[in-house]
Amino acid sequence: MSSEVYSNKLRIRACGVLIDQDRILLVQLYSPVSVKNIWTTPGGGVDFGESLKAAVKREFFEETGLKVNVKKLLLINELIDGLYHALEFFFEVAKEEGQLKLGQDPEHPDEEQLLKDLRFFTRDELESNEDIKPEILRKVFNAKEGGQVIRVSFKERNG
Repeated sequence: MSSEVYSNKLRIRACGVLIDQDRILLVQLYSPVSVKNIWTTPGGGVDFGESLKAAVKREFFEETGLKVNVKKLLLINELIDGLYHALEFFFEVAKEEGQLKLGQDPEHPDEEQLLKDLRFFTRDELESNEDIKPEILRKVFNAKEGGQVIRVSFKERNG
């Protein structure tokens, strides 16, 4: 699987955090950064000229089959790892309509799909799963009940 699509450039990602009945919706995908399957919120790259909220709606629908209403910004995360650098914006979302189903990423052919699975996680499942990325999602989910403030997680470059 080619990783050139994501490496050696700054990538802007917009993601949706859907919490329903005290469970958070996550997608499992193959991560070119960690070279393994991880669980994260639905989301992806922002197209030139596309707003962050429009990107969340598009990506959420592509990956889950759900149309969502994008609400407030919950988290900004910066990822710097080797050849990969991304700014990730995580927004609270609410389901509007649709049936939950694993979608496809139109940027990849069928034989190279990164998406593997999707499901809701309870708080306990989120805490016990080492493959949740970014790790700060656990704090966002746990603080959600009390009126979440924006959390910012920037990584300092070593060296």
